[in-house]
Amino acid sequence: MKFKYLIIAFCIIIIIVVLLAVFLPPLILGSSFTFNINFITIPVFIFIFLLLAGLTIFLLLNYRFLSLLEREDWPALAYYLEQKVFVKSLYTNRNVKILAGSYLIISDYQSVLKLENKAQIARPSVISKNPLIFGSARILCGSYNDAAAFFRTHFEKCGKNLRQWVRWFYGFTSLLSGDFAQAESEFTSLAVSSSNALISGLSAYFLTTCLEKKSANPEKCRNISESGKNRVIKSVKNPAGWKKETEKLGTDIHVAIIKRYLDETSKWLYDSK
Repeated sequence: MKFKYLIIAFCIIIIIVVLLAVFLPPLILGSSFTFNINFITIPVFIFIFLLLAGLTIFLLLNYRFLSLLEREDWPALAYYLEQKVFVKSLYTNRNVKILAGSYLIISDYQSVLKLENKAQIARPSVISKNPLIFGSARILCGSYNDAAAFFRTHFEKCGKNLRQWVRWFYGFTSLLSGDFAQAESEFTSLAVSSSNALISGLSAYFLTTCLEKKSANPEKCRNISESGKNRVIKSVKNPAGWKKETEKLGTDIHVAIIKRYLDETSKWLYDSK
């Protein structure tokens, strides 16, 4: 949704609240409205005034950022955020995440790594909150060994919600770098234990399509893949359900990297049913 439409929608909501504050109390309270005005209507108006004041301040402070984001002018947005981050040292999670994302969109992978190095000194927590973004830069520039080492390092540093995806990308980059034994180990574990259906499905898919022929125990690899596949099908019944789960991932760069494999996994899971 366009930024201006969000503002219009917000204003409409405010107008509705104002109208309710003005007309609803007399209808409900009748003759006692005057007595209760100090306890109902006035506090509502104060709340609305503070809300509008807060919105106005927010828009004035963020107008440049929001307008660039709306226009998807990634080079200009990157330059704007560089002033915030590198010049003013505002290493907030939002600034760093969007700046890194802007670099990735314009394929400036080295600038992502430069940002990471500076953020690691100024505010290390923003790296551990966004490992998929910084790891993706290494994947996209072909540094698969470096990417695998990066994801391995961030197993325990990232939050619980990210940990399984970091593990999966560790397995994925191990596969890309030719460390098939490590990739099989990670995907074997995730296929039968992950609480995320997408991670289980992707892991089972790679075990069958890439790792079975490289495995020291192909039969075990195949059996675990089938077990993971059946596990996913029980929780996500059909391709429409799989697509719904993939849409929840959003549109971040790390999702774009594996979009092809998500589609291929869907066909592998359900075409044979």
